[in-house]
This record gives sequence, structure tokens and C-alpha cells, in this order.
Amino acid sequence: MRIKHRSGVARRTRRIAVVTGLLAASALTATTAQAESAAGTSAAAGEQRLTAASAAVETADVAGTAWSTDEATGKVVVTADSTVTQSDLARITRLAGADAIRIERTPGTLRPLLAGGDAIYAPRWRCSVGFNVHKGSTSYFLTAGHCTQGKPPYYTDSGHRTSIGPTTGSSFPGNDYGIVQYTNRSIAHPSAVDLYNGRTQRITSAGTARVGQSVQRSGSTTRVHGGTVTGLNATVNYGNGQVVRGLIKTNVCAEPGDSGGALFSGSAALGLTSGGSGNCRSGGTTFFQPVGPALRAYGVTIG
Repeated sequence: MRIKHRSGVARRTRRIAVVTGLLAASALTATTAQAESAAGTSAAAGEQRLTAASAAVETADVAGTAWSTDEATGKVVVTADSTVTQSDLARITRLAGADAIRIERTPGTLRPLLAGGDAIYAPRWRCSVGFNVHKGSTSYFLTAGHCTQGKPPYYTDSGHRTSIGPTTGSSFPGNDYGIVQYTNRSIAHPSAVDLYNGRTQRITSAGTARVGQSVQRSGSTTRVHGGTVTGLNATVNYGNGQVVRGLIKTNVCAEPGDSGGALFSGSAALGLTSGGSGNCRSGGTTFFQPVGPALRAYGVTIG
């Protein structure tokens, strides 16, 4: 049996219930929108605060420092090498604000990793090959930009007897990547990284580093070492106006001569060795130029 509600009172009750429900829903919507707006405003303010702190650290202009944003703590992490004094750190803290930064010490000296030895040789220094690339039928390799300053020719030996080819592009400071053309057709240039144990790691693509990722680095001085990505979009002040931005920060060790060498994870190319502090006996911090900007700048492809 169905009960029929026909009275005016019942209809009013139902209408009131409907209207009350709509008002409740409207209030809930307004509250949610306000909360989302407040969260968005807070996030934007936090981002502006970190951007201002990063700019302040750069304004301090202290050689031997590097900095990147730690989103988990909402602070700018400033890495200071052994040359940075307490007064330097006090200036950074005064400009950026003590509540906006966290200071970490790293052993040794932050510097581009150039040296003499065996690998790829410019007339006045030695570096390491990063990744072999190509544009159409023309072959090149990528290396660090501080290795290609002045666009030197490159050779396979310290006596400069066997030519590889000329530097055709270079970007440093700001970025830290350069490109050298293979004009000597007798030199093989496979898409691989030397693991220095009689084996190679084939490289098939370019990837983007992420914090916590396990990575390896190959270089002509210290061969292959592994570690973890600890920061992204880092800025390093090597001194003398040599400031490089957008770098990958890692706890992988490296030494002079490893500059330009490959940072990779499996078959994915990630970066080019820029510089760092410490060594492969006691450990250290090393920064890498992401490979993507170099590929785009020169219109080349891994392989």
C-alpha cells in the first residue's frame, strides 16, 4: 500500500528539505573553494619565498657554494665547500634569511673537473666523452661546456697526433655543455658508455633525473662510480663569474679529468659531469648538466 502525501504541509516540508539541502551543498562548495584558494595562495607564497631565497644566495656571490630547493622541507639547501668562511655563510644567511635556508658542508673544493691525462684532449686540457649523438648523417659527442670553451680541436691522445674533430658548439657558464664533431671517420662512435671492465652500457634514450634515483657516472680519471640523485635544479658558483644553473646534484664521486663524462641510469642518458668537491677515496658531491638542454640546443639525437 502506498501512502500519498498530498497535504500542503507535506509539500512544504519536502520543499524546505530540498532548499535546505541546496543551501548545505552551496555552503560546502564555498568552503571547499575557499580552502583550495587558500592552499593555492599558500603554495604560491612558498614558491615565491624560495625563489627570493635562491636569488639572495646568488646575490651573495660566494665562490664554492651550490644551492637547490628541497621541496620536502620547503628550504633552499646551500652546500658550502672548504673554502667558504663563516663570514661568507653569515652573509648568505643575512641576505636569504635563516628560516629559508639550510647549510651543508662538503669536503674539498667545488671546481670544474679538468686535468691532464689520457682520454679526449684539447690542446691545453683533458676531459671525458659524454654521449655520442648525431644529426642526420653527421656524428658528434657531447661533453662539458667548460671543456669546449674557445672551441678547441679534440684529439684521442695527449700528443695530439690523432684528430677527432673540432668543437662546433659551447655553452658555459650559465649552462655547461658543448659539442664536438667527428671528422675522423676511422674513429668508432657507438651509442654506449664505457664501463671500463671490458664491457659497455648501450645508451638508447635520454631521460630526466629524479631525486632518489640510482645512477652511475663514467669518466676517464676514476672510471665508473655509482650513487644517488640528491637534488635537482641546483646552481653552482665555481668562482670568477662561473655560475651554472639547472644542475643535477648527486653523491657520486668524481675527480679532475672526469669532466664531460656520462651520467646514466641503465640505458638512459641523464647528464654530463660538470664539477664537484671531494674525491673517490673519501667521497664527495658532484653536479651534472642535464643532457636534455644540450640535445635541444644542438638539434641532435642520442644514438
